[in-house]
Amino acid sequence: MNFLAHIYLSFNDKEITIGNFIADSIRGNKFDHLPKNVQKGIKLHRFIDTYTDTHEIPKISSKRLHANYSHYSRVIVDIYYDHYLAKNWSKYSDTPLDVFVDSFYDLLEDNYEILPDGVRRMMPYMITDNWIYNYSKMEGIARVLNGMNRRTKNKSKMNFAILDLEEHYDAFEEEFTEFFEQLILFSKQKFISLLEKK
Repeated sequence: MNFLAHIYLSFNDKEITIGNFIADSIRGNKFDHLPKNVQKGIKLHRFIDTYTDTHEIPKISSKRLHANYSHYSRVIVDIYYDHYLAKNWSKYSDTPLDVFVDSFYDLLEDNYEILPDGVRRMMPYMITDNWIYNYSKMEGIARVLNGMNRRTKNKSKMNFAILDLEEHYDAFEEEFTEFFEQLILFSKQKFISLLEKK
């Protein structure tokens, strides 16, 4: 899953949210220096990624893209799924998306000193261009896919994946909706079990 899903699946715990968000910038188990619940957020992120990578529904979504994008298909599906979460946000949260996202940006700024360097470098661009809120819009997703393609030096051709999203929009949305309900339950169980551990 991509940024918005990981933030949402932290269930409004601030330290878990930070850990869940920064996890991709943390190598191996090099996070003993962080607060305990931030460490638990990193672990929760990894549980979510493993569950998603092994679940049949995202595999179906990914298979639809594989001929055009090969191993980048899974990354594209993560971005698509964040779009559907943002677009259908009111089904999952009583807090308006813009308020939720602004609160998250404030949380990042309040915890700047513990953020990995890569996250610190990314933050100004993310906040200025409001990446996470703009997942709700097709032009926002197109911008993300263009950026990802540039990061692969145009090898991935991910910029064209906006066309696949448009062509199979309803099918991807149905798959997201079915999968995300299961992911919420899984993540909540892991969240509770992590918090119960000392």
